[in-house]
Amino acid sequence: MTELQLRPLAERDLIERTQYYSAEGGPALGERFFGSAAQTLDTIRDRPEGGSLRIGELCEIDGLRVRRVPGFPCGWFYFVRADFIDVVRLLGYAQDLPSELADLT
Repeated sequence: MTELQLRPLAERDLIERTQYYSAEGGPALGERFFGSAAQTLDTIRDRPEGGSLRIGELCEIDGLRVRRVPGFPCGWFYFVRADFIDVVRLLGYAQDLPSELADLT
């Protein structure tokens, strides 16, 4: 099993998005989102090569992968490194992804 390392922005994204869903839909929705996001991280850890490279290719960021959070319009963005998985962001698909990911190039 490969180690996951969440960058500070990824941690902040998780907190902010969980707070958003809790505020908009109630605590149960926030908990459901957090659980789904955490389960997706487990999936990434178990099968890191399973994330799509498409958005990374469109943004011209070599090796950037994304794995969708089931039930929610967002995904974890990450790189598979030699000895760990570098989780860089948790972003909504409606966000300006090229702008949000620009600092990764």
